[in-house]
Amino acid sequence: MMKLTLIGGGGVRAVLFTKSLTLKAEDAGITKLVLHDTDEEQLAVISKLCQIVIDRSGINLQLETTTDSREAIKGADYIVTTVRVGKEWSRYIDEQIALKHGVIGQETTGPAGFSMAIRTIPVLMEYCEIAKELAPEAWIFNFSNPSGLVTQALRNAGYDRVIGICDSPSHTKLRIAEQLEIDPKELEVEFFGLNHLSWMTKVIYQGKDIMSELKNDPDFTSRVDEFKMFDSDLLKSLPFLPNEYLYYYYHREKAFANIVKSGMTRGQMIAENNKEMLDILRKMDIESNPDEAIQTYLYYTQKREASYMAIETNSKSKPVLPTDKLELPNSLGYAGVMLDFVESLQTGATNNIVLSVPNEGSIEGFADDDVVEISCIITKDGAKPVQIGSVPEEMSLLMKNVKLFERLTVEAVKHKSRDLAIQALTVHPLVNSYSIAKLLVDDYLEAYKDILGDWK
Repeated sequence: MMKLTLIGGGGVRAVLFTKSLTLKAEDAGITKLVLHDTDEEQLAVISKLCQIVIDRSGINLQLETTTDSREAIKGADYIVTTVRVGKEWSRYIDEQIALKHGVIGQETTGPAGFSMAIRTIPVLMEYCEIAKELAPEAWIFNFSNPSGLVTQALRNAGYDRVIGICDSPSHTKLRIAEQLEIDPKELEVEFFGLNHLSWMTKVIYQGKDIMSELKNDPDFTSRVDEFKMFDSDLLKSLPFLPNEYLYYYYHREKAFANIVKSGMTRGQMIAENNKEMLDILRKMDIESNPDEAIQTYLYYTQKREASYMAIETNSKSKPVLPTDKLELPNSLGYAGVMLDFVESLQTGATNNIVLSVPNEGSIEGFADDDVVEISCIITKDGAKPVQIGSVPEEMSLLMKNVKLFERLTVEAVKHKSRDLAIQALTVHPLVNSYSIAKLLVDDYLEAYKDILGDWK
């Protein structure tokens, strides 16, 4: 029996994770899924939906739930972490504090990402310590945001079986393939950078690198969700295609103005959307009405995804389909990233996956233990980053600034140091001010004093 534990298994994305798992669980040899969460009531609701998904798949996958972290982790072969310390409204608080001080509050980028990280890192340290005792051979896949920064903290603490995962690069590849009307398996892509701060260097189709051709075609880039928010002249001037989150850097003032103009942040919309969905599901007899329950879940999930980056880019949300026409997607998402890794470990098959892992000499100018987001060759021995070598100076400098921010944040959490926290935000390109950093740190420490305790 092979056991996979999902930490944060009461989160709304657990249903999609379970669906993805059913597509590859048998090939990966996974026979037990354990959902762990500290919110017992929400875990009960979400687990019922997950059970429906498993039952309909017809595969042999045992589902268990527990609020006991030691029981969840004990004997696990694989652990996936998807936690949000402070619950969903904390994202809204993070965003509002940032906006109050005139800076972008996106949850993985800049000050809001900092706030989420300082809450998340201590909690995941505890889970990793339990894993070290009760599941020492387990691979830990961190999907908790900000994924790269959190993974850096866990690696620094000596947890060397932690891998950072994100579905943004794999989604970008899928969107490109859709617009080219080809099978994604026919495309080979290469990324380098940091999580949510990366660039695509190659798009190889039938042995030819077509990245430059795509990048310089405004008609093409305007049809790909991950690129259409960027100025086409910018894309032509860049040597590589940017990750969608670089919008917050390349078009900072536009993103900020659009968020302020909308009167609603992404976090607020998601928190309200998920609350409405869970309120309905709690009142429903899910076992007796599985179709209605799944359709309700899919409707609200679709609403959330349809509005992705709409506020920040001042664009319209995608149309929402009526609830009698929705189906669970046969796509793998971040579960697919994890499962491709597992497949290589189990079968020895070689996979090319974008992961957050130690640099190990891949990108010139970065330390071996700097966690970077990069294309990796996965074999039965684990992940080996591809060799990138030197990168354009403007990209290297941006990465170095953000990596310095990450390392200072890790040290700030370790020592509960207000001064180090201020230093961290001061050097972040989206803050770049000591006086603003000081106000931000003090507001975040006050807002989460019950979680963070006293910092000196």
